[in-house]
Amino acid sequence: MARRRRPVEGCEEPLVQLFRGLSGFSLTPTDAEGQVQADLLGRLVQRIQAAGVDSLGLLGSTGGYAYLTLAERQRAVRVAVEAVGGHLPIIVGVGALRTDEALALARDARKAGADGLLLAPVSYTPLTQEEAFQHIAAVAEAGELPLCIYNNPGTTKFIFGEDLIARLTRVPNIAAIKMPLPADGDFAGELARLRARTPDGFAIGYSGDWGAADALLAGGDAWYSVVAGLLPVPALKLLRAAQAGEAAEVRRLDAAFQPLWQLFREFGSFRVMYVIAELLGLGRLEPPRPILPLSGEVRPRVEAALQGL
Repeated sequence: MARRRRPVEGCEEPLVQLFRGLSGFSLTPTDAEGQVQADLLGRLVQRIQAAGVDSLGLLGSTGGYAYLTLAERQRAVRVAVEAVGGHLPIIVGVGALRTDEALALARDARKAGADGLLLAPVSYTPLTQEEAFQHIAAVAEAGELPLCIYNNPGTTKFIFGEDLIARLTRVPNIAAIKMPLPADGDFAGELARLRARTPDGFAIGYSGDWGAADALLAGGDAWYSVVAGLLPVPALKLLRAAQAGEAAEVRRLDAAFQPLWQLFREFGSFRVMYVIAELLGLGRLEPPRPILPLSGEVRPRVEAALQGL
């Protein structure tokens, strides 16, 4: 039975507000057989909730969704919904190779009590723009929840054309897009182009933590944050400073993150997050094979980066 959600305080348009602010993306702890460690996942999401972030991102790239069976992904949603008890909006990643599997994940997430969906056009055979449109539109209809398009060419190898993005914004339930960092660093220009072709209220947010400060100061609506999955308090300070227009404070806070951003760029944020979890004493977590834990030589660098925060 899905839990009823409390409305966002002071918000008359929860569909719009769901994809704004700071979304902290949790790791999904599993054992060697790929089974979700329910107690530990519950503690991780409650920690994110306690920091006061705007939403919980579940089963995104940080959550290792591609390494989980459909049954374990469905179980992770039920665990997270129960753990937050309706007090924090949950956005669930439902990307899958097959459309029928993505449809099933979307329906299950809604029934379990998710508030929104996140969908990447996962593929092996490269998708055409029309194939991606049909896939995403079908999931948006079946899920019956606000959906955020997940534009992640680094893993999907799919490039969203701006024509496709504009077309998708006319599909019912599609309310937002999660963008990668622009190659040329021109956040303002990209936001202006997209907003000229999307409806008022359509939320445009960014992932790629090392570019979050620039994205937010340029007017991005959301930060879909890897680091907020384990360090939600300093991430939230940066986000709130950006929302208040305090550019100097944003730069000061971002400077403290720079050693960590360098590690993310060098080793991949997914691997580094497992080291952070252990250093914070949150449990013995290891990435799913074939991803290997980072060597012991990296650990002191991660530890030093944490001290700066």
